[in-house]
Amino acid sequence: MGIYPFAEIEKKWQKRWEEKKQYQIDMSRVENKLYCLVMFIYPSGDKLHIGHWYNYGPTDTWARFKRMQGYNVFEPMGYDAFGLPAENYAIKQGVHPAVSTAENISMIRQQLKAMGAMYDWSKEINTSDPEYYQWTQWFFLLLYKNGLAYRKKAPVNWCPSCQTVLANEQVIDGHCERCETEVTKRELEQWFFKITAYADKLLEGLDRIDWPEKTVTMQKNWIGRSEGAWIAFPIVGCTERIEVFTTRPDTLWGVTYMVLAPEHPLVKVVTTSEYKKEVQQYIQKVNKETEIYRTSVDKEKTGVFTGGYCINPVNEEKVPIWIADYVLSTYGTGAVMAVPGHDERDFEFAQQLHLPIREVISPDGEKHEKLDAAYVDPGIMVQSGPFTGQSSDTGISKVIRYLEERGWGGARVSYKLRDWLISRQRYWGAPIPVVTCKKCGIVPVPEEQLPVLLPEKVEFTGSGESPLLTNEAWVNTSCPGCGEKARREVDTMDTFVCSSWYYLRFPNSHIKTAAFDGEIVKKWLPVDQYVGGAEHAVMHLMYARFFMKVLYDLGYVQHDEPFAKLIHQGVITNQGAKMSKSRGNVINPDRYIDEYGSDVFRMYMMFMGSYTEGGDWSDEGIQGMNRFLNRVWRLFEAIDETPPRGNESERSADLERQQHYAIKMVTQDLNRFHFNTAISRIMELVNAMYLYIQDIGPDQQNQKVVNDVLKTLIQLIAPFAPHMGEELWYRNGFNNSVFDSKWPDWDERKLKVETVTVVVQINGKLRSQIQVENNLEDSVVQDMALKDPKVKKYTNDKEIKKIIVVKNKLVSIVVK
Repeated sequence: MGIYPFAEIEKKWQKRWEEKKQYQIDMSRVENKLYCLVMFIYPSGDKLHIGHWYNYGPTDTWARFKRMQGYNVFEPMGYDAFGLPAENYAIKQGVHPAVSTAENISMIRQQLKAMGAMYDWSKEINTSDPEYYQWTQWFFLLLYKNGLAYRKKAPVNWCPSCQTVLANEQVIDGHCERCETEVTKRELEQWFFKITAYADKLLEGLDRIDWPEKTVTMQKNWIGRSEGAWIAFPIVGCTERIEVFTTRPDTLWGVTYMVLAPEHPLVKVVTTSEYKKEVQQYIQKVNKETEIYRTSVDKEKTGVFTGGYCINPVNEEKVPIWIADYVLSTYGTGAVMAVPGHDERDFEFAQQLHLPIREVISPDGEKHEKLDAAYVDPGIMVQSGPFTGQSSDTGISKVIRYLEERGWGGARVSYKLRDWLISRQRYWGAPIPVVTCKKCGIVPVPEEQLPVLLPEKVEFTGSGESPLLTNEAWVNTSCPGCGEKARREVDTMDTFVCSSWYYLRFPNSHIKTAAFDGEIVKKWLPVDQYVGGAEHAVMHLMYARFFMKVLYDLGYVQHDEPFAKLIHQGVITNQGAKMSKSRGNVINPDRYIDEYGSDVFRMYMMFMGSYTEGGDWSDEGIQGMNRFLNRVWRLFEAIDETPPRGNESERSADLERQQHYAIKMVTQDLNRFHFNTAISRIMELVNAMYLYIQDIGPDQQNQKVVNDVLKTLIQLIAPFAPHMGEELWYRNGFNNSVFDSKWPDWDERKLKVETVTVVVQINGKLRSQIQVENNLEDSVVQDMALKDPKVKKYTNDKEIKKIIVVKNKLVSIVVK
């Protein structure tokens, strides 16, 4: 028997698929359309790593299965080519980012083709291609014209190593997600997208999509909708007021101090000359801290008094104003009315700095002289003016009305969600299409002048400023409004802008007159199945939803959600640990593909564990999968050498039952992305075939059943091992592609197994009963009886002298 010649067969079918344009989709055919999309690849390195394979290979198996079920499956691929990793890689290699990115894409494209995925290469996109980023710039202008893009000076996260601004989502535990350098603060003029305007719509849409519950919860928490009240505290000695937001207006009578964020614009107003030096020193110290550090619950609370006071409107008390690092200017109003009696953070701060603590919510309605901890639960309002004695739960709405009637405040909804910072001080990104003119101010570049092309010649100084500043000829331009001298915006856009709309481009990837064809998008969107990493839960996935909702509101699309169904793949570990170069445990896919072929590699990844959880890599495991596919190959060779010529019915009926059970379970498992259990069912069917041909000679083997089971086996294994599937299909006399064949159906009638009760006697006495299939082989029934726990009690440590089996009735055991 021969060894499966994977190298020859995989090249053969990859070439044939490409020549026949097997997977090029006619987008006008929308009947049974299925848009299957994986998160496209960053070509910052020159190789696919195992994480890419784990995202792409199994998803392609699902897509191929759906094609065989009759769906018109559209499975495209592209490259998220802009961004800092690509720029850093290019600098490290000493070549221009455009050159290194093109080389990497060429290499990765060949690897993707070697994977055997059915990508429609005619729809390929590259976000660094001017043909693409022209429309990324168009989206910027669209948002700008509709009041959803603006520029302001704001404190930003700054990575000293990457020399660039980071979004909050790109800061992990106070460190840059790319290089793990500690992040600091800077204040710069930055461009923002007003995603906060869509907070409620982003929340509402989560109830209408089929996404993992954890991801939905993460988005809800990131948006962070809170209902409460705004309250204005007049500042003593001036006309300014400090505005706060609170979800507990019922505790307003318990305010004993006010806290401003060190960056709050009113800090300069309230600070007296006596405290100015101390306040300035504290602000300088805080500027070196990250938001994560400042808000850590484990960090000791610090702050300084400003010398200023404000007035609590409900009791006219003078309230001292402090600044503290645990209050952020980017969250809420940047000011906190401190109620230490009923807020744990305020309580800790008050104890640390010996500030007064007052009880205004009592668990029993009684006043307690001293609080050992903040009481944060509902209770009875005490020392609360006209509301004393009322329930705090009902008191919240009553206090809000009280404030509204007097003009001191009112109801408000607040969000944790911040506007999306898109400015990046880097070269390799889509230029922001605006200019600044002394006469006209900020002027958008007219659409007909797009794209604003990246200049080829720039210097990478590492100064923290955009490399685009080094090309004066590019920076200096004329104003589209008045024609006078103007300067281009030198920041580029966050790469998440590029990936926020790429799913719209794929169905019409080379259209030159618009970002997308409205009619095609109407028919093909939303994406039916989206697959990618859970790490994008509050970045890419949120931003893409924001873009789609804006387009929906402006009448460009018919749907307001981009991805109807979402699945996250798990993580593959090695020796129980996350893979990293420092650990020396990174798996190189190319090595295993050279040794075993891509079918074995992708099939083993699907077999090692639950797809959504991942699994631990094992060289022994991939060797086992290689043996299995070779076993499948030898099965077909064996039957081809001695084909069945009979029509026996007893054993073939059981084989048919195994066949239809496999069809049913593989179908159900594939629908749920349960690849590992689906493969187990295929293995069981292969075992059943081997048992059949070993026990039954070719002259008796049921020719019709065997051929039908072989056909089914090819179809079941094809989505997992597409090259082998095509080859076996072709060798068994079929002229079309196996992926154009109809997925097999199962017959419930053939799954029914009649069972009988068999009694088990030991030395003539009834000891047990077992359920067995009707007409099951005597040897199997005997084995089942001996393994029965009740029987084993009487046979352990005894010599079995004789066993008699009466088919479908009795097993008689004689022991000594």
